[in-house]
Amino acid sequence: MNPNRSQNIVSATRTNYLIQHSAGSGKSNSIGWLAHRLAFLHDKDDKKLFDSVVVITDRVVLDQQLQETIYQFEHKHGVVQKIDENTAQLAKALREGVPIIVTTLQKFPFVTEQMRKQAEEEAKAKGLPVPKEDALTLPGKQYAVIIDEAHSSQSGETATELKAVLASDHIKKKAKEEAEAQGLDDAEEEILRTMAKRGKQPNISFFAFTATPKHKTLEVFGTKGPEGKPIPFHLYSMRQAIEEGFILDVLKNYTTYKTYFGLIKSVESDPQVEKHKAAKALARFMTLHPHNIAQKAEVMIEHFRAHTRHKIGGKAKAMVVTSSRLHAVRYKQAFDKYIAENGYTDLDTLVAFSGTVVDDLDKNITYTEGSMNKGISGKEIPDKFASEEYQVLIAADKFQTGFDQPLLHTMYVDKRLSGIQAVQTLSRLNRTCQGKEDTFVLDFYNDRKEILDAFQDYYEVTTVGDEADPQQLYVLQGELNASGVYRDSEVEEFCCVFFAPRHQQTPTDHARINALMDIAVERFKALKDDLRSSLPEEEWKQTKIEAQEEFRGKLQVFRNLYSFLSQIIPYQDSDLEKLYTYARFLLKKLPRPETGPEYNFDDEVNLKFYRLQKISEGRIELKAGEHGELKGPTSVGTGKYRKNEIDLSQLINLLNERFGTNFKPADQLFFDSVREEAVADSGLRQAAIANTIDNFSYVFKRALEGLFIDRMEQNEDIFNRYMNDAEFQKVVEETLKHQVYEQIREESKENQKANDNQHSEK
Repeated sequence: MNPNRSQNIVSATRTNYLIQHSAGSGKSNSIGWLAHRLAFLHDKDDKKLFDSVVVITDRVVLDQQLQETIYQFEHKHGVVQKIDENTAQLAKALREGVPIIVTTLQKFPFVTEQMRKQAEEEAKAKGLPVPKEDALTLPGKQYAVIIDEAHSSQSGETATELKAVLASDHIKKKAKEEAEAQGLDDAEEEILRTMAKRGKQPNISFFAFTATPKHKTLEVFGTKGPEGKPIPFHLYSMRQAIEEGFILDVLKNYTTYKTYFGLIKSVESDPQVEKHKAAKALARFMTLHPHNIAQKAEVMIEHFRAHTRHKIGGKAKAMVVTSSRLHAVRYKQAFDKYIAENGYTDLDTLVAFSGTVVDDLDKNITYTEGSMNKGISGKEIPDKFASEEYQVLIAADKFQTGFDQPLLHTMYVDKRLSGIQAVQTLSRLNRTCQGKEDTFVLDFYNDRKEILDAFQDYYEVTTVGDEADPQQLYVLQGELNASGVYRDSEVEEFCCVFFAPRHQQTPTDHARINALMDIAVERFKALKDDLRSSLPEEEWKQTKIEAQEEFRGKLQVFRNLYSFLSQIIPYQDSDLEKLYTYARFLLKKLPRPETGPEYNFDDEVNLKFYRLQKISEGRIELKAGEHGELKGPTSVGTGKYRKNEIDLSQLINLLNERFGTNFKPADQLFFDSVREEAVADSGLRQAAIANTIDNFSYVFKRALEGLFIDRMEQNEDIFNRYMNDAEFQKVVEETLKHQVYEQIREESKENQKANDNQHSEK
């Protein structure tokens, strides 16, 4: 970051700044330097701009590397304080105005109470009157807040509490003035305070660092660009960092493998199974099959010994990225077994996963990091992995963000990666060190184009696509109000209790709040009960679940959208804030639908054939000059819950067809989008309702070709095969024709029943 740009901040305090610096390009140094500069930055009258600089890390355990970097810039005692004890320590540091405070976000929700207690204790010790409850806590102070790795968690309730603490005096004054002007009571004034703390604050400047901003991050912290859309204040792009040699290009050597499975039913019976759950269970059966694990383990070990271990002066290391904790356990066992059987002494492994894993074959057997790593676990793993003793780290959702090990050269991926997760995970390889000239990725799961698309968004400038429409909240509010699950009066009463000042709160408040929500919960449970007598039992159950899940989905969307939009749009509508607060708590009490059957196909299904084949190798070429564009919440609505049953044998055949081609699981989304658009087409709907399926075929065939042509750029592999392979085209047409025809006619019947019920009621 250019030192001269910090001077711009002198005339632009109370602003948000997004700093997009590529992963591995020295973010800790930039944060350390910026914290030091801001802590001692003065205006033209030689007055300090910021009373304190608060550095926020998103890790519950403070980032040791970040702490050490900040300390390197300033050695004077009392200038830098890390908050590693409790909330009282943070409250004291803020009240005393420590120049640089390093803490986690999780401590802020409890700071205000601690500051009040400390002020009372000081007053009593000095024989002074105890401060009033609404006394100013941090009067007249200005703050710079530096966020290490800005992401969606910095736009939630905990981040709002940070603003509530640092800007409490401004928020109290503003709410009090508005309440007095409108003649509102204490509870309504508290609602105004809650609304005020969500937006920008006049005494806080945010400096948010990230390599991979999300849509929310850009909207909240970005600076308006020439086109009016938010962009980073400062950019050190992935492309620039690679070209200047600060990081390595992790896509330069990228090899993909494809796994082909064939399953066979091994029992005489052909039970009906719930399609979605059974498909997941079969996929799990295939990926955890001992033959699959053993084959991939052999490929990885032999590749490491032949190509990786000699890199970086013989110090190179590798990481195996697995899709679950149980997969990590199985890979650890397979690695150790293969290494022992072949007498290899130049390779040893560590496994990393959280908690305890229960064996899927014997529930009496459990695994922990310590039990599989000869006692090594938790914080010890990074240091042990850095030693010469261990070369391969097998990880399940650990060490895939924020893990800095320059000797990491190779990554073996057996997990779905997309978007930010793909960039963050693979970027663990990009650190440079003496003797490290390149990296290598061997991917068993992902398509090269999916990885290219993920990285392209963050290769140069990242911007946002269509921005959210503020009116969406009012659309959702109207639909939720019309659901009949809650009453406006119940929301009002809930908020009167919830936002009551402390001196008005009573021991029965908690019971009152729960009682109000219980009324809504009972109505939620009773949704569509009025149709039970007029519908077959199974159809009524399905209708009931769909209605409940639709309400739950809309309430979740409203909660998330308001939490996001209220930070960038100054809503002046207390009804939105009330419904948001009510929704947050009601969602926790709404009962979940029955999960249905759980499947284990170890005894019903066998592996008929297996093939592991290299598909591609070489560089994944990123395009210069293309800006990344992130999608945001531009529409509202929820999908319908549908229980889809199928014969086990049919499902196995479908899966075999899927795994027997070059298509990926993500290709199903392409077919789903074609089907849904066909179902929504008014001409096809009329044809399906008025004709037999044979007559419908003529209309559908012409329409389907058009739908494929419209989507040719979305998936060229499927498009080309559809246009050039007559047999494949026939199978696709027949399958989609039946699905579309049956869905249209089923929906037509449902609409007719609804109309008949309305007429009968009249």
